Amino acid sequence: MGTNAPPRREPLARGPHEVYFKNLSKQKQKEVMEKNGNNHKLRVCVATCNRADYSKLAPIMFGIKAEPQFFELDIVVLGSHLIDDYGNTYRMIEQDDFDIHTRLHTIVRGEDEAAMVESVGLALVKLPDVLNRLKPDIMIVHGDRFDALALATSAALMNIRILHIEGGEVSGTIDDSIRHAITKLAHYHVCCTRSAEQHLIAMCEDHDRILLAGCPSYDKLLSAKNKDYMSIIRMWLGEDVKTRDYIVALQHPVTTDIKHSIKMFELTLDALISFNKRTLVLFPNVDAGSKEMVRVMRKKGIEHHPNFRAVKHVPFDQFIQLVAHAGCMIGNSSCGVREVGAFGTPVINLGTRQTGRETGENVLHVRDADTQDKILHALQLQFGKQYPCSKIYGDGNAVPRILKFLKSIDLKEPLQKKFCFPPVKDNISQDIDHILETQSALAVDLGGTNLRVAIVSMKGEIVKKYTQLNPKTYEDRLALILKMCVEAASEAVNVNCRILGVGISTGGRVNPREGIVLHSTKLIQEWSSVDLRTPISDALHLPVWVDNDGNCAALAERKFGHGKGIENFVTLITGTGIGGGIVHQHELIHGSSFCAAELGHIVVSLDGPECLCGSQGCIEAYASGIALQREAKKLHDDDLLLVEGMSMKEEEIVSAAHLIQAAKLGNTKAESILRTAGTALGLGVVNILHTVNPSLVILSGVLANHYVNAVKDVINRQALSSVKTVDVVVSNLADPALLGAASLLTSLEVMCNSGFLSTSVGKPIPYFLSVTELFMSIS
Repeated sequence: MGTNAPPRREPLARGPHEVYFKNLSKQKQKEVMEKNGNNHKLRVCVATCNRADYSKLAPIMFGIKAEPQFFELDIVVLGSHLIDDYGNTYRMIEQDDFDIHTRLHTIVRGEDEAAMVESVGLALVKLPDVLNRLKPDIMIVHGDRFDALALATSAALMNIRILHIEGGEVSGTIDDSIRHAITKLAHYHVCCTRSAEQHLIAMCEDHDRILLAGCPSYDKLLSAKNKDYMSIIRMWLGEDVKTRDYIVALQHPVTTDIKHSIKMFELTLDALISFNKRTLVLFPNVDAGSKEMVRVMRKKGIEHHPNFRAVKHVPFDQFIQLVAHAGCMIGNSSCGVREVGAFGTPVINLGTRQTGRETGENVLHVRDADTQDKILHALQLQFGKQYPCSKIYGDGNAVPRILKFLKSIDLKEPLQKKFCFPPVKDNISQDIDHILETQSALAVDLGGTNLRVAIVSMKGEIVKKYTQLNPKTYEDRLALILKMCVEAASEAVNVNCRILGVGISTGGRVNPREGIVLHSTKLIQEWSSVDLRTPISDALHLPVWVDNDGNCAALAERKFGHGKGIENFVTLITGTGIGGGIVHQHELIHGSSFCAAELGHIVVSLDGPECLCGSQGCIEAYASGIALQREAKKLHDDDLLLVEGMSMKEEEIVSAAHLIQAAKLGNTKAESILRTAGTALGLGVVNILHTVNPSLVILSGVLANHYVNAVKDVINRQALSSVKTVDVVVSNLADPALLGAASLLTSLEVMCNSGFLSTSVGKPIPYFLSVTELFMSIS
């Protein structure tokens, strides 16, 4: 039977998990849930079976331990934690200064199918005594291991509520069946991705008992900073090893095809030997077939090979430093397709054990790893690369959500589960009462004058906005963007917004696939060949999309404005410069060199004023804010601007607004300039009508109201009769630039062009955003 823990030890040196968690900001809730009784603390039993599940459970355990006024924590250790051949990993739990209340030896040695079944049976025999003694209100069970199935079965039969971590995911082997079986036994579910949540709902689980929190281990991963990582690398791989110049290998048996998985492991070791790089090989888990895999290692002399270090266990905080700075990770561990993406480390996923997992672009799949050459070729392709960081499985805030979820559990509710059979409720995760977060984007608008960052909800509400003058140099501009984005992302937590990604609207010609500003006019200085995606994505650990401001304005209109449901329309921005976007057959047009819809540079006069692009007679040279300011200064210099009713302070800068005011007060010269500007814009619109034949033209920006009538007049005079019926309207959006930047996150074709959504190359879908929602967003 179970063994009670010894009397409390003197605290050991604080483990890495605790040091990490102590740094989390704690939002203590002062009221205890009245429905559970004023003095009742929720008694939580956390059962951990192996090194892998502890890395997910430890952050939650620290969270529970840090709030003793709400929770009592009991820890049960079983499975391979207590086996010497697998590293006696229960010691890392002690090093993290947890009291282990019960140790259960439940593994029947043999490492074959029968031994797995017998181990489940042994756990089922021993657990009732432990659960009778502890009497927990709720048991937290992680994942898809056979040990976890025994835990969930015991708790369910003993009427103990079960919280299952990481349900709803899809992978290969028997793990899928075990995971889904635990789902059916569990009363509450914490899942990591939107797809997993959809799967749970499809399995008829109660939507109100599902929490989309992200993976708890990401709370540690995304805050992991260790300046002394080289000492960790040298400790495990040798003094002469450099970063990005070694491999981490972790391969487990596939219990549904043990013979093939052993052969694949043999081929992997042969490929690693041929590749001739320093390699850290971790022993496989305790599944059936692991003993044979260890025999293969020893047969090939891996433990004594100068290029290899074979180990049973690496502490999690050290392991993440090793994979974060590795040249590559290879194997079939879920860690490779989940956690390693947080660092952008290249991963080679072998075989079918992780089939169905959502993966980032850092993962190269070798599904049929049946030859050494295939694996060797994959190593040659992946080794030493660096990919963008991925947040598919979490945003670093899982633990606070899980603790909030635990506090919301009503112990007076009936224990019996209710299943929600089809039709299933619409899945709008953020409507869950215990999350109360709004899916949002960080929107960045880089104009000729101002730099603005805003938190924008997916419904188009600007929650908070920040504005600064746009710096003149590249370095200052990029530093300010990062500073403002970091501040906005921090503030998002306080206003209950979950940031899904960053959308950037900028002047200039943009390659949205790469997130690069290719070229800009003099309107924005030092703004050519600028990679915006990489530094911002690396700093915020968020996906980033970039597009031209005119294209973004068109997206905003299609999502929130006059363009909603319109198949063919054009948007013209009239501001400091003139820009635009073209939507044709519901798709945004970028052009072969990303120069489509540069509408401000349509030439309407061969001998017109010089434009900032270097040409003459462009619309922008007549009708932009800069052009009107230029003409206003000329009038002012000749004392022809001010009329009765106008005044200017001595230090006041002449602007387009003064020209417009003068025209309204009867200044004939100002009226003539505005009339010429409106005519130039109207001629440009006529050219657009004759070229792409839209059914709608939307004028946007601060000058739109001043030009709309002039544009309509020119169309009536100059356009072909077949296009004169076009509607010309002024945008009703309060801030199309910011809304357009936010719309980049929900625009399907922009994601495809950006390389963030592609079924052919496996690029990642942004965190918490499903493909279904992407299609819905443009319907």
